[in-house]
Amino acid sequence: MPNRLAHETSPYLLQHADNPVDWWPWSDEAFAEARRRNVPVLLSVGYSSCHWCHVMAHESFEDRETADFLNAHFVSVKVDREERPDVDAVYMEAVQAATGHGGWPMTVFLTPDAEPFYFGTYFPPAPRHGMPSFRQVLEGVRAAWTDRHEEVTEVAGKIVRDLAGREISFGGTEVPGEQELAQALLGLTREYDPQRGGFGGAPKFPPSMVLEFLLRHHARTGSEGALQMAQDTCERMARGGIYDQLGGGFARYSVDRDWTVPHFEKMLYDNALLCRVYAHLWRATGSALARRVALETADFMVRELRTDQGGFASALDADSEEAAPREARHPQGGGGTGRHVEGAYYVWTPAQLREVLGEEDADLAARYFGVTEEGTFEHGASVLQLPQRDGVFDAARIASVKRLLLDARSRRPAPGRDDKVVAAWNGLAIAALAETGAYFDRPDLVEAAVAAADLLVRVHLDDHGRLTRTSRDGRAGANAGVLEDYADVAEGFLALASVTGEGVWLDFAGLLLDHVLTRFTDDSGALYDTAADAERLIRRPQDPTDNAVPSGWTAAAGALLGYAAHTGSETHRTAAERALGVVKALGPRVPRFIGWGLAVAEALLDGPREVAIVGPAADDATRTLHRAALLGTAPGAVVAVGAPESDEFPLLADRGLVDGRPAAYVCRRFVCDRPVTDPAGLRAGLAS
Repeated sequence: MPNRLAHETSPYLLQHADNPVDWWPWSDEAFAEARRRNVPVLLSVGYSSCHWCHVMAHESFEDRETADFLNAHFVSVKVDREERPDVDAVYMEAVQAATGHGGWPMTVFLTPDAEPFYFGTYFPPAPRHGMPSFRQVLEGVRAAWTDRHEEVTEVAGKIVRDLAGREISFGGTEVPGEQELAQALLGLTREYDPQRGGFGGAPKFPPSMVLEFLLRHHARTGSEGALQMAQDTCERMARGGIYDQLGGGFARYSVDRDWTVPHFEKMLYDNALLCRVYAHLWRATGSALARRVALETADFMVRELRTDQGGFASALDADSEEAAPREARHPQGGGGTGRHVEGAYYVWTPAQLREVLGEEDADLAARYFGVTEEGTFEHGASVLQLPQRDGVFDAARIASVKRLLLDARSRRPAPGRDDKVVAAWNGLAIAALAETGAYFDRPDLVEAAVAAADLLVRVHLDDHGRLTRTSRDGRAGANAGVLEDYADVAEGFLALASVTGEGVWLDFAGLLLDHVLTRFTDDSGALYDTAADAERLIRRPQDPTDNAVPSGWTAAAGALLGYAAHTGSETHRTAAERALGVVKALGPRVPRFIGWGLAVAEALLDGPREVAIVGPAADDATRTLHRAALLGTAPGAVVAVGAPESDEFPLLADRGLVDGRPAAYVCRRFVCDRPVTDPAGLRAGLAS
């Protein structure tokens, strides 16, 4: 019989709806039940595409004996971290403070007042590598709750007090300047891996926000070192196993330093951020590789993550069902063994290449993609890479091989898809698809961005301009949007306004940013991840540092600055500057973890530029100037395009044609250079 999770919309929670564990969703009712029974709460936090979450569920939560013990002695609460990033952030901070590390599944034991007192991540079903079994942990926690109850509650209270003392006081009027950005670049240079690209050791994550900073720093200062780090990292990732060489798109991270073996889950946010990075790299350098990867990643998002309602699903799982041996398959293809294996959809053996391609082309494919008898993954399988330069191979033949392999792969059992729509990540996708479509003359990608934006307005935005965090199948979820939702959706709408010339997207961005100013910002200029009127947790989460996505704090700073550039609003610019005080403090010390803040600081130092394109929409000269403006590399530049006397954008006010011809005005804080009517003059104005 299904448990309470059967009524939820989260695919992750629904995966646990048939567990014998008597799960509760995060709710006041769950904690009231714990108080009524005087038992502790087991909080289990994960997400749909998390490999070890699936492992622990299969080993422990599907086990009847374990479930019976949990049901008798605990109230068990299951949380999707992607639906409730605030709950995840608060308790992950406690886990990391107590254990020195974190991860998912996150396992935390709480008092009925939601105060944490024991922490962990994955626990195995039997003791392993010095780690206790999950059953041992449960028995220990139960014994402590029963026999040392006063001590447990005292510890929980102390932890909550310690967390409350971690509130961030950064902010204020001092913004990062040349010195802080130069120190940040120096710090990145010291942590850079010159042999492999990227920063640090294994596991190695795509440094998306840092790459944006490096590209903007190069555009503003001409630093060849910054550009080289960005170029080399992008090439290494694109040629590595972390990139899907057949279908496009990036896995979440590489388990090694060489980008060879990925953790195979594919997240919307990674692909949105990296699509934009590679498009910007192409814009700066003309790199053919960057162009290919940007377009392939955009096509991957539209092909495999787009929902029927026009939004974008959260993720594809790392695991998929292992394909059955050839002789056991259905005559029309497909069929699996029933065993779910990480990476099964993506990896190849030489024998599998021969089965699809024949002997001669299989040998070519093995050399091209680095497939060996020993393998680079498990059980003799290899993750496809590009170990050699493309010019060594016949392009037409390689294209044929890729088509055949992609077609064969499509008949394997596919990874599961978490099809909930997360507002923030869709905002990132909107920005990436709008810009990539504009750069490469792909109106279908711009249309996909508009459709996603329409869904957010229709389903996620209420009559008061408040955002809902998630939706599924066109139905809004129950959870309020957090700061990153407001900031990233505003960022996407601003990009869409610049690309489409439709001022309504600027208006929607302004509506969202009004909420940032009134509900997420305090008097010092510091920002919180949840609104002032949001559900009260043991601590109001607040983190200015990037994780896999830009922090809500610095994303808000960027959107506020972009909106101010579009409208001339000193209120929004001042709020952006005050928010950037944290970058002045942290940028030189931990540049890897505040990359988006550094990128926004680059835009602030550059102005940012404001480009007004005035001319009839049907005029080729208007379109040419508009494209030249979008292809300018000035950090954080905003673009407004419209006919003379148009009221779509404040930037267009009182700016007309020049000698009857469409004209471009390059401005800073609404003070403009002499207008130009040719693309070369506009490019020069944006480069100076």
